[in-house]
Amino acid sequence: MMNKEVEFAKTLEQVRNLAKEQGNVVSREQIEDAFEKIGLSKEELNPIYEYLKQKKIGIGEPVDIDEYLTKEDKDYLSVYLDEINLLPAYSSGEREACFISALAGEKEAKMKLIEIMLPDVVDIAKLYAGQGVGMEDLIGEGNVALSMGVEMLGCLEDPKEVSGMLGKMIMDAMEDLISEDEKERKIDRKVVDKVNAVAKEAKELAESLQKKITVEELAEESGLSEKEIRDAIRISGKKIEYFEENE
Repeated sequence: MMNKEVEFAKTLEQVRNLAKEQGNVVSREQIEDAFEKIGLSKEELNPIYEYLKQKKIGIGEPVDIDEYLTKEDKDYLSVYLDEINLLPAYSSGEREACFISALAGEKEAKMKLIEIMLPDVVDIAKLYAGQGVGMEDLIGEGNVALSMGVEMLGCLEDPKEVSGMLGKMIMDAMEDLISEDEKERKIDRKVVDKVNAVAKEAKELAESLQKKITVEELAEESGLSEKEIRDAIRISGKKIEYFEENE
């Protein structure tokens, strides 16, 4: 039998994927049906609703994405949208013809397809607003994925699958960027915490001894290794003021 935590995570991922297919919206009924299968009652779904809201997934109706945009994001979008609005507008028939030609490998059609999909990249990027990565970087990553995607259409048989495949590649690229950024921020936080810990211990010891201290003295008194202390001093740019000048 599947572990309950694994089953919960799998169900949550299914709900998120369903929301993506529906324009980042999912109904309460769909959520209730999904989690009822693993034994959750309606009363136990509130944390799930909150989680989905944080992921900008609308419950019953789309969320207002503009609420999550910073002033910098809005300023960038204003300029960027003015630029892509200068590109030709295509009817649904022209889009479909372009999809067919691009699927057949025509170079000109692939370039036109990129133009057609640029506004979609913006719409997708907005779904990831407020997750630590700015609009400019999200759109840039999405555009790279789009350019790569149009060269991979040979695996498709139906032109109707083109926008779906490209949309998924764009989403995946943005999610990978956010995940990578989060990992980097976690590493940065760990480094800052380590420097702060050394600075705190150094301050307490220096005040206790009423003098500047050495790395060896702090290591002996604090339990921190000399390497940890020297790394913290180096990372801080030798700004931890409680050590003797030659440290």
